[in-house]
This record gives sequence, C-alpha cells and structure tokens, in this order.
Amino acid sequence: MNVTRIRILRGPNLWTRRTVIEAIVECDAAEARIDGIEGFEARLRARFPGIGPLQTPGNAEAPSIAHVLAAAALALQVEAGCAASFVHVTSAPENGIWRIAVEYTEEPVGRLAIELAEALCRAALADTAFDLDAALARLRELDEDVRLGPSTGSIVQAAVARGIPYRRLTDGSLVQFGWGSRQRRIQAAEIDATSAIAEQIAQDKELTKRLLSAVGVPVPGGRAVDCFDDALTAFETLGAPVVVKPRDGNQGKGVSVNVETRAHFEAAWAAANEISSDVIVERFLPGHDFRALVVGGQLVAVARRDPAHVIGDGVHSVRELVDQVNLDPRRGEGHATPLTRIRIDEVALTQLAKHGLTPEAVPALGARVPLRHNANLSTGGTATDVTDDVHPEVAARAVEAAQTVGLHICGVDIVCEDIGRPLEQQGGGIVEVNAAPGLRMHLAPSYGKARPVGEAVVGTLFAEGDDGRIPVVAVTGTNGKTTTVRLISHLLGTTGARVGMTNTDGVFVDGHCTDTGDCSGPRSARNVLMHPHVDAAVFETARGGLLREGLGFDRCKVAVVTNIGLGDHLGLNYITTVEDLAVLKRVAVQNVAPDGTAVLNAADPIVAAMAAICPGSVTFFAASAQLPTLATHRAQGHRVVYVDGDAIVAAQGDFEQRIALRDIPLTRGGTVAFQVENAMAAVGAAWALGIGWHALRAGMRSFVNDAQTVPGRFNVFDHRGATVIADYGHNPDAIAALTQAVEAMPARRRFVVISAAGDRRDEDIRLQTEILGGAFDEVILYEDQCQRGRCDGEVVALLRQGLADATRTSRVQELRGEFLAIDTALDALEPGDLCLVLIDQVEEALAHIASRVALARAALPLAA
Repeated sequence: MNVTRIRILRGPNLWTRRTVIEAIVECDAAEARIDGIEGFEARLRARFPGIGPLQTPGNAEAPSIAHVLAAAALALQVEAGCAASFVHVTSAPENGIWRIAVEYTEEPVGRLAIELAEALCRAALADTAFDLDAALARLRELDEDVRLGPSTGSIVQAAVARGIPYRRLTDGSLVQFGWGSRQRRIQAAEIDATSAIAEQIAQDKELTKRLLSAVGVPVPGGRAVDCFDDALTAFETLGAPVVVKPRDGNQGKGVSVNVETRAHFEAAWAAANEISSDVIVERFLPGHDFRALVVGGQLVAVARRDPAHVIGDGVHSVRELVDQVNLDPRRGEGHATPLTRIRIDEVALTQLAKHGLTPEAVPALGARVPLRHNANLSTGGTATDVTDDVHPEVAARAVEAAQTVGLHICGVDIVCEDIGRPLEQQGGGIVEVNAAPGLRMHLAPSYGKARPVGEAVVGTLFAEGDDGRIPVVAVTGTNGKTTTVRLISHLLGTTGARVGMTNTDGVFVDGHCTDTGDCSGPRSARNVLMHPHVDAAVFETARGGLLREGLGFDRCKVAVVTNIGLGDHLGLNYITTVEDLAVLKRVAVQNVAPDGTAVLNAADPIVAAMAAICPGSVTFFAASAQLPTLATHRAQGHRVVYVDGDAIVAAQGDFEQRIALRDIPLTRGGTVAFQVENAMAAVGAAWALGIGWHALRAGMRSFVNDAQTVPGRFNVFDHRGATVIADYGHNPDAIAALTQAVEAMPARRRFVVISAAGDRRDEDIRLQTEILGGAFDEVILYEDQCQRGRCDGEVVALLRQGLADATRTSRVQELRGEFLAIDTALDALEPGDLCLVLIDQVEEALAHIASRVALARAALPLAA
C-alpha cells in the first residue's frame, strides 16, 4: 500500500459539499481484496475494535486496503470526538489504484488521521503493534489545540445556522463573516466595530471605575497604588476587608479577595505586583460573584460564578476529591471545554493553609473546601445561570457600564448578595468590565439553562434576514469561460457595483488588476471575497482548481455552464472522458443557492442534463428557439434566452426582451457564433442578477472585445489590409468554433499559425489540425515554448499527422519559436487575406502583433 497524493478539498467538491481529504492509494494485487489476506480483518479489529464497516454503502465487492484506510481515517476521527461522517472510495481506471475521500472538521486532524490510519493498516498487515490509545490521544490533543474555542465556535455556529458564510483568517480566533463589502469580523468575543479606545479603557481597571462612578454606576471604593507603602496606606484607610488586584490583569490572575490581615495583605500585594507594577486596592464587597454578558446594548445572560472547591465526604483527602471532580468530562485544560480542571498549585495551597488544611487532609462530611479566592472558570470555578432572576435595575446598570466603556460585547462583573434586588439597596457594585469575555459559562453552565449568546453576537453583526452575502457568479465549462466572465463583470459594473473578477488572466477588483497569471482557482476566489470593496463577484471556475481544492465558496447566486466538450486536460487527474469532465463541472450547479439560478447551454445535452441537480431555478440558452429542451422549458413558464433573426431574445411566458446583435460588438453583428453563445450566457446571468434591461443593453454596447479588455479571445487586428485574429483557443472544440467563425468572414487566402501543449492526448493534438486542414490554405506549425514532457519535434509531428488528409491546405511550414512563426505569417499576408494566430504566450504574443501592426501603419505614409 502506498499513499501517493493527498489533497485538501476545502470547499464543495467532486465528492460532497463537505470538507474532505482526498488521497490516491496504490495497492498491490494481494491488497486489492482483503478477504484474500489471511487473518487481516481479525488483526485489524483487534487493534481497533471501533473501526466499523469496511465497505462503503452500495458496494457489494470485497473491500480493498484502500477501503480499510478510508474507514479507519474516519473512525479514528469519530472516536476522537470529531463530527465527521462522510467517506467515499472509488477505483481509478488503472488497476490497483483507488481514490478515497474522507471528511474532516479540522485540516491538521484530518491529515493526522490519514497518517495514523495508514500506520494501523500496516500494523494489521505485518501483525505488529498499534497503540490505539496513544493515537486517539494525539488526535484529541491536536483537535483541541486547533479547533475554535467555545466562545468563537458558538458565534460561528450561530452564523452558519443563519446561512452566513465564514472564513477563519488565522490559526486563532480571527473570523470573517460574510463576503466583500458586507463582511464583518470577530476576534474571539470581540467585534470589528469595537474601538481600540474602549479596549484600553477596559484594560485599565482604575480608569474604568472612575468613568462608571462618574455616570452613577455603583463601584467599590479604592484607588491605584504603585508601591507597597502606598498600598498599605490604602489598605489601612479603606479598612479590611479589601481586594488587591493588578490594574491591567485578566482571568483573575493576581487577584486576592477578602484580604483582612497584614500578613494576607503582604501576600496579596506580592501576587498582584508579580502581574503588574500598577496595583489596585479597593473595598471588598460581600456577596456572590456574578458575570453579566451585554451584547449590542442588551443584557443577554447572567451567571453566578463560584470559586473552585470540593465538598468533603469524611473519607477522601482534598487531593483525592479534586481528582474525582476532575473526572467530570466537561472539565479539560484551557478553554476548549465547558469547565476547567482544578489544579492544586501554590494558590490552592495558600487557600488551604488559610483554613488549616493540606492536600492530604480529609475534610468532614459536607464541608466546603475552597481552593481559589476568585470565581473564574479558567481556574476551575463553576457557573450557575441566573438570567431569569436579574432585577431590571441591575440589568440597566450592566448595560450602562458596557456603553460607558464603549464595548459592544462586554462581560460585567457584579458582586452582590441578591441579583434580584437593585445594587444600591444592598451595597453591591460593579467591580470590573471585560472586553472579549469568555462565553462558555453561558453556553454550558454547570447548572441552569444554556443561553443563545452566539446568536446574540451574530444579531449584533447582521440585521435579521441579512446573510452578509454579495452576489457570486461562477462560470465554468470547456470554452468561453473567460469572455463570459469578463462580459458579466462588465454588465455588473454598469450598475455601479464594484466587481471582483477572477479568470485565467488574473484578479481584478473594480477594474484594477490585483494579481496576475491563471487565477481561475478557489484561492483567488477567496481572496476576492475577503476584499472590502467588492459588491459582487464573478469567478471563472476551472477544472484544475475544482480538483485541487473544490470551490472557493459554499454556494453561488448564479452558475453558468457554457459547454462541455473535448477539453484541454482529458486524460489527466482521472478525468478521461467528457462525461467525467461534466461530473466535475456540475459542482458549480449543485451549489447554486436555493434562490439562485443555473444558466445552462440547452444545445449541449450534457450541460442541459445538469438542470436536474440544480437547487435553484434554471435558465436555458441556445441559438434556436425550436430546440425541444428550450421550447419545453419556456412552455413550462421558465426563463430562456435564444436568437431570433438579428436579436438575442430573453423570454419567460409572454414576457420578451430583445437585444439587437448589431448592438453587441462582441458578436461582430452576430457573425461569430461562439461569441453569440457567450453573449446569451451573459444575458441569462444578468437577468438572474436583476440587472435592468436598459443597463444590460448599455453594457452590451460598451463592451469592447479587444486585446486590452479580453486578451487572447478573438482579438482582431488590421495589418496592411489583411485581417489578423489572435486567439488562445487550444482544444478541438475551441478550434472548431474558431474555424466556423473564420469561415463566415470573407478572405482571399486563409493562414493559420498553431502549436499545441505537450500534456494533451495524441488524438486531441492531431484533431486540431484535422479541423484546420479543411479551412486554411497555409498552415504554420511551431514548437510551443513548453513541451510539458514531450520530446523536441514530437508535438509538431502530431500536428502534421493531423494534416495528412487536409482537403484545403496547400502549404505547411514548420518553425521553432512562436514569434518567428507570427512574423513569417504576417510577412506573407496581402490585402484581403486572413490569418488566425493561435497564441501561446498571450500577453507577449499580443504585444508583438500590436507592435508589428503599428510599424506597418506608421510606414503607410512613406509608401504613399
């Protein structure tokens, strides 16, 4: 067994909408069926009893080692507490090779699960040891380390429940909700609207008290001190008992409460001074410790917090009682679990000593033994929900405290005897105001009702019914993607929207190029959705990105499928047929929003069939209104786009809108059939996006198909009275469409300049020149810059083979170098000729052609 490749599919993909790890697994003949490996399954289950079924549902054949690997990777995650459930295994065309897809919730955990599953399989094969407990411990520890904490996690879960997309921006708790110009961000329980000033105020406990006191919020008396003598003076002035705490501390660190004696005060000073050189000494308020959570100006939850403690049973020691309490599965290390394990450390020893106890002492039955003086959950405390008991005046004081400091999400610490009475009536007060408060005491209190605090935070970020999404258009297919993407983006731009666009030429935001190269994958899409100035996004969704990572978004408003044909990469990555390619490309259609639209080419049966799996509505487009698929769709009251005479028609029932082809320069008056198809696809998408017909017509008129706007897509030049067309078409279907368009244009002689990429199948390379041989008089073959694994001359030889039965071509030249081939063709052109240049290096070739055209034009006056 050999795992040869692992891919992390972070978005909806070929297998599922879930996040999965895909692996290629090679097995030898003996491993192809585990029922042929004596004792293997028994050894496997002895090492991992919880592995479950080894076969995927619906498959009756005996499982292979690849099936076992996939089942183990999933089951290990489940045993470790991860919420994963999807697994899929399929055989590749080659014997002994399988593709497995296993769901993960956290990427590093999924990777480790694959690694451990492989180790388990090898141990079962070789009858060697496998430490299951250690493996599960590693997975649990890693999962706890990398997953979102309970506070951030609850906010994310609430957002997902509302259909709001999210993206984790760091390994920590910085999360983006929504897309583009409608995005919001949180850092743990802190939102982007909260100012740094408010955070600084909350950090300064003395300043916070002063501000609260100034607006009438009850706070304990006291002051800041910067040396022991000053602190002692404050202690004596205030009178015992007091609280001693760092001025800028958090999580209860360095805080001592109910300090009554000089010795206790000295210890309290040392603890606080170790955290901060600035210390606060304030009057101790008797009563319970309450944490009130204020979100968006509303009190949403209150919990009573009790310090870490144990209750004696007259039998066990304090240390044993702590061990018993820590067996509670809700207790763990850090903040990943609802409660934190109690530690017997120096602070606990000090507390025990105050009561004349040691960790080995056996408390009497029912005796309460405090192990902390502060009630923070992070030091082992417990929480009891009391939200329903809060007096309205107490709630009002908590909200005033949050708003005085300026915090949108605020943890207000209140000390009083009874939360059901006004603070002023019982000598209670607010002792602290906390930015980015922990939410777990409200999400999973030790006792009482859990509160929907995550939902409250999301409600502060987004109004009811707002999902934070911008319109997203995904364009996929074999040919026409880039032109269609650019045209739809242009149409959106005419409405005033700032459009983010990705394609094989780069990334563009509001007309400005922010990245170059082939940016038709999910990473570029995610970057656009993170840009704060993007109001709508149009993404070219290519095969490669779908295979590498899946989609860069969870769903789209519009999915456009232009066509499915003999593409560029058949035979690669287990995509061997047009049907395989269609299964991959339809991922965009499968992930249309329920209120979205798929715009599908009705003239392509494979594309038209995708209508059945679209969650939203479908708009069909085709050149002929009489096409049965399109006609039936219209008869059923659905939207269609077709050509009628000299116009593109958008229709639904009795509704019709006509757009004259003469007003769509892209189509050259309707003579370029494939551009008409691209225009129809764009019309369908614009209609689905709600773009007005006046704006749509204006956008069609103003879209210029030149080398600057749509480089390498049927760019037309006039060179000394001859027509030169530069295009990046590089697969048989594209060549056929270009040939059809060229044949509709008048020409005395027709030339073509062509090469091919070496990673195409032999038959696809030959087919390109077979098509061209019936339409062009002269063919110039050149060696591409990158042969992609082919030997020198191999590609040109295949191209020449395709011309063996050419019905029109009378002359064939073979040259080395793209620019030499272009120059040779341009030099041979005479007025009335036409030359199609199938370019490889798009920008460089277009610039070269433009410079030759400019030189020829500059020479005209001299010739005259």
